[in-house]
Amino acid sequence: MGFHGGGWWAYISHDEKQDRPYVTRELLGRVWQFARPYQWKVFWLLITIFISSLIGLFSPLLTRQLIDVALPQGNQRLLTWLALGLISIPLVNGAIGVLQRSISSQVGEGIIYDLRRTLYGHMQRMSLRFFTNTRTGELMSRMNNDVVGAQGAVTGTLVTIISNVFQVVLTLAVMIALEWRLTILGLAILPLFILPARRVGRILRRLRRQSMEHNAEMNAVMNETLNVSGALLVKLFGREQHEMGRLSHEAAKVRDIGVRSAVVGRWFFVMLSVIGAVGTAAVYWVGGLLVLRGEFTVGTIVAFGAYLSQLYGPLMAITNAPVEFAQSMVSFERVFEALDIPVEIQEKPNARHLPTVQGELAFDHVSFAYAKVDEQTPAGLEEVARFTWGGSAAHLKRGKQKAESNGHATPGQLPLLDEDNKPEEPDSEMPAPQRRMALQEVSFHIKPGQLVALVGPSGAGKTTITYLIPRLYDPDTGRVLIDGQDIQDVTLASLSANIGMVTQDTYLFYDTIRANLLYARPGASDSEMIAAARAANIHDFIASLPDGYETVVGERGYRLSGGERQRMAIARVILKDPRILVLDEATSHLDSLSEALIQEALQRVMQGRTSLVIAHRLATILAADLILVLDQGHLVEQGNHQALLAQGGLYASLYETQFRPRPEAALQDE
Repeated sequence: MGFHGGGWWAYISHDEKQDRPYVTRELLGRVWQFARPYQWKVFWLLITIFISSLIGLFSPLLTRQLIDVALPQGNQRLLTWLALGLISIPLVNGAIGVLQRSISSQVGEGIIYDLRRTLYGHMQRMSLRFFTNTRTGELMSRMNNDVVGAQGAVTGTLVTIISNVFQVVLTLAVMIALEWRLTILGLAILPLFILPARRVGRILRRLRRQSMEHNAEMNAVMNETLNVSGALLVKLFGREQHEMGRLSHEAAKVRDIGVRSAVVGRWFFVMLSVIGAVGTAAVYWVGGLLVLRGEFTVGTIVAFGAYLSQLYGPLMAITNAPVEFAQSMVSFERVFEALDIPVEIQEKPNARHLPTVQGELAFDHVSFAYAKVDEQTPAGLEEVARFTWGGSAAHLKRGKQKAESNGHATPGQLPLLDEDNKPEEPDSEMPAPQRRMALQEVSFHIKPGQLVALVGPSGAGKTTITYLIPRLYDPDTGRVLIDGQDIQDVTLASLSANIGMVTQDTYLFYDTIRANLLYARPGASDSEMIAAARAANIHDFIASLPDGYETVVGERGYRLSGGERQRMAIARVILKDPRILVLDEATSHLDSLSEALIQEALQRVMQGRTSLVIAHRLATILAADLILVLDQGHLVEQGNHQALLAQGGLYASLYETQFRPRPEAALQDE
């Protein structure tokens, strides 16, 4: 079973040049790569299709014998056998159809499984900047709607096309044997089948892609507003009607496209049905004249009419096959669009395993820039690809966008929120991504076991530094080193195993407390998990719950308070037991008790580890072995508290305005 010859798919490409179709040999070859593991099942599927089509040819012949022989001769025995034959044919065909459906479903569900695994695995390898610029709803649409549509292209459209081809060929062979003149007459109207498909094919294919795009937009709206954070924001600002309007707008587009597709498709089949009726009438009229002249038997004309109905149905389907196949290929195109977005953060082929590290950390002349994009532009995968790799959306749609330099991207080419998770200001034009330097020539050295505090005004580059350490991004220039090894030279898994992060925005899965804690180390024992929870000052709270560690935390952990979620995150990182700890210490939104519990837990988790902290409390800064002061992407000062105060620079200014304790704050710190 191959796709590399000429034929009707070549006709699609020729006929729809104005619409620039993407049904190319390259695309079909990629589709076959997913069907190849099931080629033997496909082979047996083709065998069942052939046998089923062959058996279906016997009914008109039995009818002919019944009319021309059994009834005129009064042969009751032959009549009985013919009647039994007419009953057995659909029974046998039905049994073969069940087997055919079983094989077809195995192939189809297998392809869905493979496509989903491949697409999900590819998405898992994408960098953080990809997810900050791609809406989750669109990814879900690609994973669900498009994958199912792609499966339908193979097990639905393609199987139907092959079945119809077999039936047309076999039926034509029998019809020619019966009466070649009537067969030619029946085929004379074939060009009339092709003409309507030329225009309708372009329209339906375009409508199919628009429908998928509008469905992705609708899914994105629902995903944004039906999660806990989105629903809370909508309710707090009383924007229910506005969001209903957004959904209604997108849903209306889906509805209108669906109605238009249905009407256009129905008109197409109406035209084909009328043309088929004209052909049937012509054949019966000429055949009737031949019967009146004695050149044709009544049974033969009845059988010929039955064959004609069996011929025109598959012929109409084959005529529409390029339309249906081109539409079904849209699903594969959209799946391949996602698969063709190159992975930015990749391991080198000869990447080394990073053993348990001592915790030495260094930045060597590191520079990094984010790209700025007009935020009013929808963050679809096409736009993400454009601003990541400098290609056009059309280029991506054709499935030809490839990663350069063995899949490595040029860092900093995707749009992103700034390092403090605030959106960039939109640009007036977007011919190419503009770059904003987040870090410029930053160099520092941290010894194993040191506590380092990152301080600086908002937007200084603090969060960017924490993102570069675990390779959530790669620097544009310079190196990040752990124990003297460039982190781009080691495997991602071993790098992750040595680094633990506790962010201000704690994320928990909709699962039990146990499952969320063991996510850090699935093989940990209950005693190790409980010890980690005790160290994080969260065990007593968990034990007080009716279901204890089996308590489900809800969407994003929203059944827990902010302080409880942060202590859960601390317990999780303690269970992981990394040698390097990176954390955002922000606790300003917590009550004093939760803050005290968290600070006590952090002191435990930081003991004996190299810790890099975005510091918001004076106590942490005073305890730091080294303070790194950043301003507008530059490392402007470094040293301990007293030395930096003596310099009278930016740190001294920040101390006076942000960190210096007020009388009431001093009492709380004591």
